[in-house]
Amino acid sequence: MPLRWDALLARHTAAELARALAGHRVVGLRLDGTTREVALLLDDRALLWSLHPSRGWPRVVGPLPRADDDLDVRGRVVSVDAPPDERLVRIALSTAAERATTLVIELLGNQWNALVIEGEPPVIRHVLWRREGARVQRVGELYRWPRALDRRGLAGDVPLEQWLDALEALPEGERTDALVRTVAWTSPLNAAALLGAPPSPGDPPDLRAGHARWHEMASGASPAKPVLLETGGELQPYPFPLAGTPSRGTDSLLAAFEAVAAAAIGGDGGAPTFDPALLSRLESAARRVAGRVAKLEREIAELPDPARLRAVGDLVLARYADIPHGATRARLTGFDGSSVEVELDPAEPPHANAARYYREATKAERAAERLPALLEQARATHARMEALVAQARAGTLAPEEARAALGGSPARPRPTARERGPTLPYRVFRSSGGLEIRVGRGARHNDDLTFRHSSPGDVWLHARHVGGAHVILRWPGPGNPPARDLAEAATLAALHSKARTSGSVPVDWTLRKYVRKPRKSAPGRVAVERVETLFVRPEPALLETLAIPQEI
Repeated sequence: MPLRWDALLARHTAAELARALAGHRVVGLRLDGTTREVALLLDDRALLWSLHPSRGWPRVVGPLPRADDDLDVRGRVVSVDAPPDERLVRIALSTAAERATTLVIELLGNQWNALVIEGEPPVIRHVLWRREGARVQRVGELYRWPRALDRRGLAGDVPLEQWLDALEALPEGERTDALVRTVAWTSPLNAAALLGAPPSPGDPPDLRAGHARWHEMASGASPAKPVLLETGGELQPYPFPLAGTPSRGTDSLLAAFEAVAAAAIGGDGGAPTFDPALLSRLESAARRVAGRVAKLEREIAELPDPARLRAVGDLVLARYADIPHGATRARLTGFDGSSVEVELDPAEPPHANAARYYREATKAERAAERLPALLEQARATHARMEALVAQARAGTLAPEEARAALGGSPARPRPTARERGPTLPYRVFRSSGGLEIRVGRGARHNDDLTFRHSSPGDVWLHARHVGGAHVILRWPGPGNPPARDLAEAATLAALHSKARTSGSVPVDWTLRKYVRKPRKSAPGRVAVERVETLFVRPEPALLETLAIPQEI
């Protein structure tokens, strides 16, 4: 079982580190993302902190030689502290930089991390391992402190009466959760003792004794002697003995961490560290699937009502005589006598506008049939990827399982260019609706994509009046593809054109059978018929959302 950290352990560990490190000269910093280890190199000693989820111990050892890839951090250790009721340790450094520099050790859950932050507001300058999610942690980002727990009793000032009133009325099974949720300095590590754990099994809990123990711990008093708790055969350093938990005394918390580290290193040394590069690939894959889930949910929520669309089509046919020529919208009398405003294409006669509403109704029905199954599949894939990411962060996932989920094979060497054979003239993406999108690799490949790697019924797209890639949206028909998939293909066409930085890009599209190659024309130049135009906003994030470099 890995070490567990709570606010009390962080507070008293920081106090011991302050006595051991404050005032010492800093000569370098080592952040090893592979082993998840931090080394703060000082003049005559070093702080080693293993932050792999299977370990978690700090150690103060003798001086270590600098390595070529160590960070050139120089100055002095000004202070070491832990914010009240937080699982953080802050090591403040005075450096040549004019702005305040702090090494932050985060001990939250199983996602321990170390960061060097600088300035106010603090900016991340170095990080042990990059994190994504709600609190993004990568170089150059503003550092966001973890959300404060906002529990009462930071100074040990919860009166006994309040303690008893809050806990005595609750069933014993609910007291632990209530205590940890509302009272500072409590945790699953110490809750049983603070709830008056009896000295002998069968004795009633003594909440008054528990309050006395809590007041002693929360008041900030230094423990007489830290201990090694014996929990389930594992050793857990802690600043105070806990009633009901066997323990043995130790000279200091740092000595306790040394004992735990020695036992682990003498045994199996802890679980191997998960490859950060492979973890990053898993996190990227999970984000892509999450993007697809969000887009499918949005599409389903925004699906128009087919019955309403057909009713509008019927109304246009029934009231065509009331529609002015060239109108973009008209207010018609509905079959129930109400007034209905109808949007129209001014270039089309009423019967063509009605037909457009019927086509949109049919598309909406097809989408309503297809999208829920795609969403269910995407959610299942996302849940699986998130579970793999969590296991990887905890160090319990086998690399082979991760590579299998990503479609790679660790035993398979990268093929040579000759073994790979000729490169396809296009890159492959997948729309939110599951349709394949092919994007030409350049002008000399555009013709090959359009005329040799597409079917007559596919949709052909190209940004209007600018150089760019030909794009093929694979579409078996009949009719036109769903509007969402078409818009995504158009966005890819805009992103792979010289108009990619524009706010809005017109993209022409037609069926591939209406595209021809004039004789003696330059590579990539084509003639098209029956063209329609979409205006899209180039969103670079779509490249990652729709990319499928490997099957997941």
